Amino acid sequence: TDKLLKELKKRKIILIEDVCESHGAKFKKKKLGTFGFASNFSFYYAHHLSTIEGGMVCTNNKKFYETIKMLRGHGLLRESGNSTYESKIKKKYKNLSPNFIFMYSAFNMRNNEVQAVIGINQLKRLNKNNSIRAKNFEFFLKNLNKDKFFTNFKIPGNSNYAFPIILRSKSIKYRNKFEQHMKKNGIEFRRGNAGGGNQMRQPYIKSYLKKINFKKFKNVEHVHNFGYYIGNYPTLKKIKISKIVKILNSI
Repeated sequence: TDKLLKELKKRKIILIEDVCESHGAKFKKKKLGTFGFASNFSFYYAHHLSTIEGGMVCTNNKKFYETIKMLRGHGLLRESGNSTYESKIKKKYKNLSPNFIFMYSAFNMRNNEVQAVIGINQLKRLNKNNSIRAKNFEFFLKNLNKDKFFTNFKIPGNSNYAFPIILRSKSIKYRNKFEQHMKKNGIEFRRGNAGGGNQMRQPYIKSYLKKINFKKFKNVEHVHNFGYYIGNYPTLKKIKISKIVKILNSI
């Protein structure tokens, strides 16, 4: 949002965009992943574009680009692609094998050629598939019971990955009944929307923000307890979406 971008600029906070489940999404006609210092995309097999596993980091910053190339390849100097920088470091560490100078304690995350071929070929269909996903989402929302579920999402520019279901009810008893009904009818789901729910409850956040009271964030807490994801994909037919909606509305 404009408010977020303005606040980040004011506070001089670097924006790193998480576009893992939003390939092709736009804000004011500009693609997400092009606003910040860097952005990351996931190519997990259920996402808009898949290489089975893996992903991609985008940036216009040359130094950061060289650094993350080293980080994905064991931290090796030779992965940087910067011959001037590599020569400088090799001179500094003459007693080390020039091909095995480790600049970082890093990872083994290099994609292989097969994954690249799979991903590149899917790029040809990405816009078309995203359009189908968007139509599926609109059809889903249009037919969902507005008294039982939140449906007033701002969807312009959206690139839908999965159908979000957020119960209006705050009853745990009703929620449990709702989940049992979905399981009984073979509807797979994740509670907490993307799966992790309120991130302020997660151990990794608590390790940084030890005194934070996650219960103060009521909307996030509601999604954590009463929000779900169910699958959307380009070959999902309207007749099946109608069946899913009918099951959800009947609870």
